[in-house]
Amino acid sequence: MFDGYDSCSEDTSSSSSSEESEEEVAPLPSNLPIIKNNGQVYTYPDGKSGMATCEMCGMVGVRDAFYSKTKRFCSVSCSRSYSSNSKKASILARLQGKPPTKKAKVLQKQPLVAKLAAYAQYQATLQNQAKTKAAVSVEGFSWGNYINSNSFVAAPVTCFKHAPMGTCWGDISENVRVEVPNTDCSLPTKVFWIAGIVKLAGYNALLRYEGFENDSGLDFWCNICGSDIHPVGWCAASGKPLVPPRTIQHKYTNWKAFLVKRLTGAKTLPPDFSQKVSESMQYPFKPCMRVEVVDKRHLCRTRVAVVESVIGGRLRLVYEESEDRTDDFWCHMHSPLIHHIGWSRSIGHRFKRSDITKKQDGHFDTPPHLFAKVKEVDQSGEWFKEGMKLEAIDPLNLSTICVATIRKVLADGFLMIGIDGSEAADGSDWFCYHATSPSIFPVGFCEINMIELTPPRGYTKLPFKWFDYLRETGSIAAPVKLFNKDVPNHGFRVGMKLEAVDLMEPRLICVATVTRIIHRLLRIHFDGWEEEYDQWVDCESPDLYPVGWCQLTGYQLQPPASQSSRESQTVSSKQKKKAKSQQYKGHKKMTTLQLKEELLDGEDYNFLQGASDQESNGSANFYIKQEP
Repeated sequence: MFDGYDSCSEDTSSSSSSEESEEEVAPLPSNLPIIKNNGQVYTYPDGKSGMATCEMCGMVGVRDAFYSKTKRFCSVSCSRSYSSNSKKASILARLQGKPPTKKAKVLQKQPLVAKLAAYAQYQATLQNQAKTKAAVSVEGFSWGNYINSNSFVAAPVTCFKHAPMGTCWGDISENVRVEVPNTDCSLPTKVFWIAGIVKLAGYNALLRYEGFENDSGLDFWCNICGSDIHPVGWCAASGKPLVPPRTIQHKYTNWKAFLVKRLTGAKTLPPDFSQKVSESMQYPFKPCMRVEVVDKRHLCRTRVAVVESVIGGRLRLVYEESEDRTDDFWCHMHSPLIHHIGWSRSIGHRFKRSDITKKQDGHFDTPPHLFAKVKEVDQSGEWFKEGMKLEAIDPLNLSTICVATIRKVLADGFLMIGIDGSEAADGSDWFCYHATSPSIFPVGFCEINMIELTPPRGYTKLPFKWFDYLRETGSIAAPVKLFNKDVPNHGFRVGMKLEAVDLMEPRLICVATVTRIIHRLLRIHFDGWEEEYDQWVDCESPDLYPVGWCQLTGYQLQPPASQSSRESQTVSSKQKKKAKSQQYKGHKKMTTLQLKEELLDGEDYNFLQGASDQESNGSANFYIKQEP
């Protein structure tokens, strides 16, 4: 196995050897190849009424439709752009162009519609400007330095089943040995040396060259799935030289004997590791495939879009009627927002017919079997009905869970949901969730889990009480037993780092942190940004990725926003918050919620109080039915 060791040195005057280390190799997981010595390798109450002007783009609109508590911006994009431009230092600022100078007047529409229209207009402008700009530079940000300097912990690759190697990562852990390029060398040819994993952070590993013992002077970070990382024995099989680093070359005269002693019984990568990485990065979706995807301007309907590009399983979809191909939408190939052609008609969902009467040359319908499957449900018995109340994540403000109503029951278990107090008369802002979606919850979910519930806009009887609201509206709560209560053993812990899609700007993937865990629901915080930009995401969301995913796939990672770039906005925001009286944003209660029989349609349920953030991972139910 060590025939690849090359005794060529850069310094022929190396001193005599010191004693070989007698340190024992720590035991490692048993299902990795063992190196043998024979050479074998194995988200609000009413604010002040009136109009407001966006401080970023100059958009004029209804104040209630504007974003955040301060109502200074028409959309999340403008809010972020403003804070970035204040110091011209944020990475996001380089994606933005100069704000339009002409103010566009907005009719007084329902709040969600106005917000969506403002966001869509801004995004269209952004896309046009992005075409002429250079790629964003992230020089100065390093996951390794970020993790080391703050002692952060990254979510393991096994938490992300949709990501490359997510299901076949195995027991890759600390002390596993690999062969890597030797950078502490001045030879004209590329040579290698053996290194051990000191720390893992997603795909990234902190490596230390063999022979450095406890000296971390030349430790370095690399992506373990990179093309230059190989199992021990690769050099021998490939005829590549193993040359010890120049810094420690003098320590031993017989490096071959040292390696045999140090590595016998240690673990290395599987011999087919690079092949598995390559196979896990093959994606069935291809450019020119046609799909049905949610219309970002009208959430209640879908449109036909064409796959423009595929990066790491993420699709850039261009709406079919976009002549200049700038009207696009980003999502993962396993996203619940995309479907096969004909899906909308089959379940009774609204659909915008394309003005294009026939397929363009080269475009073809995506085979239905490539899309994510939803769990089959039985709608013949007790089922969701129109008018039933529930709680749901607001798709236009993912930091909030709101009071919601089932507006229409579709086929195959799909439901059209509307946010109470913010709906358009024509239902254009309804959105589609499947009955098993982890983004909808029974009445009382927020209270028992100590999450702020956003009451209907304009509702004045605060603090909000579900029992009173149901009685006042003459409504009933959707039965608890109809909701998805499965909680996988996902492996996430509070404080873990990851890379996450900003779902309000889905082409961006940012440095992020898990800040809360409620059963299978994760609170994702974007590092460097205020909490109002946080998003509730399911633990199995395809919009979450391990540390190092962007580097591995070639996608652009957005680093944390610097403190200085947000300083002016934060100070102004805090001053306004202090000037206001405390506003109710959802009632918190520390004790178990007791709902009367009427809420649950004659059935008694005992609502368990939410588990702590650290202990809520595992296969547990949200609710337990009382035995008679």
